[in-house]
Amino acid sequence: MAQPGELYRTPASRLDAFVTQWLQPKRRQKEEVLDTLWAVEQFLKNERFLGEQGPHRSARVLKVVMVGCYGNGTALRNNLDVELVAFLSCFHSFQDEADSRQTILHMIQRKAWSCQDLLELGLWDVQVTQGPPSGVVLSIKTWDSTTPTTVTIVPAYRALGPSAPGGQAPPFPNAACYQDLIAACDYPGQFSPSFSELQRNFVKHQPTKLKSLLRLVKHWYLQYVKARCPKAHLPPLYALELLTIYAWEVGTHMETAFQLDKGFTTVMELLQDSESLCIYWNHFYSLQDPVIGDLVRKQLQRERPIILDPADPTHNVAEGYRWDIMAQRASQCLKQDCCYDSEDNPVPGWDVQLLLATPSLHTPFPGFEEATARETSPSTRVIQVTVELWNSWKLSFRVNPYDPVKKLMKKIQRSKGFSGQLHLSFQEPGGERQPLNPTCTLASHGIFSDTLFSVVETVFPEIQVFVKGPDGESQAYVTHPNSFVSSLKQQIEFQCGLPKKQQQLELRGQVLQNWLVLGSCGVQENNTLILSKKQAGEAPFVSTC
Repeated sequence: MAQPGELYRTPASRLDAFVTQWLQPKRRQKEEVLDTLWAVEQFLKNERFLGEQGPHRSARVLKVVMVGCYGNGTALRNNLDVELVAFLSCFHSFQDEADSRQTILHMIQRKAWSCQDLLELGLWDVQVTQGPPSGVVLSIKTWDSTTPTTVTIVPAYRALGPSAPGGQAPPFPNAACYQDLIAACDYPGQFSPSFSELQRNFVKHQPTKLKSLLRLVKHWYLQYVKARCPKAHLPPLYALELLTIYAWEVGTHMETAFQLDKGFTTVMELLQDSESLCIYWNHFYSLQDPVIGDLVRKQLQRERPIILDPADPTHNVAEGYRWDIMAQRASQCLKQDCCYDSEDNPVPGWDVQLLLATPSLHTPFPGFEEATARETSPSTRVIQVTVELWNSWKLSFRVNPYDPVKKLMKKIQRSKGFSGQLHLSFQEPGGERQPLNPTCTLASHGIFSDTLFSVVETVFPEIQVFVKGPDGESQAYVTHPNSFVSSLKQQIEFQCGLPKKQQQLELRGQVLQNWLVLGSCGVQENNTLILSKKQAGEAPFVSTC
């Protein structure tokens, strides 16, 4: 069996054994790390950090959360780097944290220098080292260890609130929490530590076999990329974890039993094409919320690679790093023994639905043609769309957001045998019903999650119009420009049950009378008409259009 540094000489068929024998931490290592963390946690919880001035002169630690590889269960053997997030009582909002973070960091650092409390808790050598701007780094030795454990402490606002009584899981964040985050955030990921429990659990609750793949990918990264390019601005481990989870979700449809070598090859292939990555989740936040949805759509339209933090929609964890170096190293890895089977054939990766061409993500405009598409190969998850024709039938499809709308239309035509022109439309909560441009993609309309579409069929010169009811919901109707208003009201009565005599239709503030022709009133394709219910005894309003 090869040594840990000899991953490249390990046959693909032996990768499971390689992880078990060389990468999983030993019990003694876990115990030493946990003992150290317990002592640091007690130090943080028992101390009261006093400032010299300002509104937050005193702060106490409400909760300490172990995050990173030890928190999510993917630690590597001989890796003694640990991260702690300390939620503090002096932070009452995101803005509070932004204003007082540096003051709190100085408090923690000053207390750690006078480390008598830590010594009394069983640690014999504690040093405060230079750390990141957002944290305090301690280098700690116990009486039984020879190698120091590096503990990074990051203070944060407890945005999710307290955990349920007797439970370890954080409460599920509501839309208001993310709206506050978006309003307060000055730069991507500024307040990500506040959501560290969600980030930890997102990885921690993955299957055991997937954690083996995560260990293998991280070992490759540390041994063959970071160790050889120590000064390069490389992506964080968290980005690699998310990329690996995405590859597994899409490539295996979340199967818990899979071949480790295929998963490893898939990750390397994705790294080779990192400029096309567009990865996101909406486990914790809904794209249906106007504020959150608008932010996420803007994020997904930015330059790739894109790997959105599943717990923090403000943070593209892939932005600004040397992915070109990652691609070079991944290309080298794919030529090694670990990516070849016993018959000396390259191990095939999973299908993650790479496309060959994708239209621009810019907002659709009249005359937009597929010929203007920019050549890219976005790798993104498929979504489920449901298409309905009133209450008569529904169809569901799995589609890639970067596929042209006309591709979805062809699927509908084949399923239902339509021969006329199809029109698809959708409505976001609180918004207006919008038609889909067949030459654009779903992504260009800001659709990245499961969505319900309405479909209607027209035959020239028929047109599609939208009718918005008192509840704010809109429906699509097919009508003829030379039809009377009364004929459209008849359709509305048939579909919605509101008697024609009680209906009032308006276009741009003008009431449409039954005997008038729709076209002469200025009704055109995709216009929205406002439907209201006439009040009892209301006198008719005569319009000449």
